This record gives sequence, structure tokens and C-alpha cells, in this order.
Amino acid sequence: MDVMEAMKKRYSAKEFDPSKSISSENMRNIEALLQLAPSSTNLQPWHFIIAQTDEGKKRMARAAEGLFIFNKSKVLNAAAVVVFATKTDISEEYLQHLTDREDQDGRFAQGNFKTDNHNGRKMFVDFHKFDYKDVQQWAEKQVYLNLGSFLLGVAALDIDAVAMEGMDFQALDDEFSLNEKGFSSCVVVALGYRAPSDFNAALPKSRLDVAEIIEHV
Repeated sequence: MDVMEAMKKRYSAKEFDPSKSISSENMRNIEALLQLAPSSTNLQPWHFIIAQTDEGKKRMARAAEGLFIFNKSKVLNAAAVVVFATKTDISEEYLQHLTDREDQDGRFAQGNFKTDNHNGRKMFVDFHKFDYKDVQQWAEKQVYLNLGSFLLGVAALDIDAVAMEGMDFQALDDEFSLNEKGFSSCVVVALGYRAPSDFNAALPKSRLDVAEIIEHV
């Protein structure tokens, strides 16, 4: 699907058809979208949990109770649900792990490029750790870069989706021991195929005019 066609076609699904599943090929494509997304300095400060089984979706739906009950059916009826989580600390060990992987993948044409790249990335991390004191918030911005490309990517695969912040993220962290693993959940995406009764599917897209939001200089 053409990227502009996907952009115009995608919308936030409000109701999924529980009888429909996502093919194995497209599940592999979904994993690739999560893996290949861009991030500042190639930091990749993320972790994902994917549920396709009823049991897995029920575990995720424990975060959609009480105030967030309106999202429970989306989680349970979706073909797959993805939890996006952010790394809570960017350690020197992790930075070295990234550099070693880049070296393994052939990213450095000369030996000094490896050291320079590592030191440059560490400089930005240290800015956010010690000067701006917002390293986790900065890391979460990278996760949302992933989210944006992910939503467009699944639309290009002709898969419906809805991103949900209306969840009890502490409940998700507890359910999947995310904090103990060094992560904190921040958004959940339900995937699948719209139900015929999904009211939002037929509504026109509404966006501010280009002239209002874009300034040319």
C-alpha cells in the first residue's frame, strides 16, 4: 500500500472482530516494524510484549479495569496486543552493548569510528542524565518515535490498530515484572480487523488545515 494511502486510510479502531486473526507472515512483519524503528543515536531504549493468546490478552486486560474499563474489550477482542515499554536506565554496559552490536553489523568503516560513535552517544545520554535530568522521559520519546512508524506500518499491512494510554501501567508493570527487568510500560496497541459495527470506521478524518499548522519561511 502506498504510504499516503495508508496515512489517509488508518484510524483508531474502536471495535475489533474477535473471529479474525493476523497471519503468521504479518506477525513477523509486525515484529520487524518494532525492531527497525528509528531512535535518537540508535538508542533503542525499548521492550515489547506481544499477546495473541486468550490467556495473554486476559493478563493485559487486567490493566483495563475500573477507570479504564472502556478499553477492556479492545484488548480482549483484538487479534494481537502489544505493550510498549521504556528502558528506565541507560547504563554504560547497555551503551557498550549497542556499540558492539553495531560493530558486529558492520557499521564502522574505520576502527576509530567505533570509539567516536560510542563517545558521541554517551555524550547525549549524559546530557539527559546529568544536565537535563530527564533521561527516562527522553528514552520514552524514542519509544513514541517507534509508535508513530509502527501505526503507519501496520496500516500499510492493512491491519487496523488503536494506541491506548488509557491503561493502568503500574498494573502492567507488575503483571509482567517490567520494573524488575529495567523497563516501564507507557502505551498499548491493539491490532486486528475492525468489526462491522465499529462506528469510528465510517467517520470522516478530521485534521486542522495545512495553512494553520505549517509555516513556510
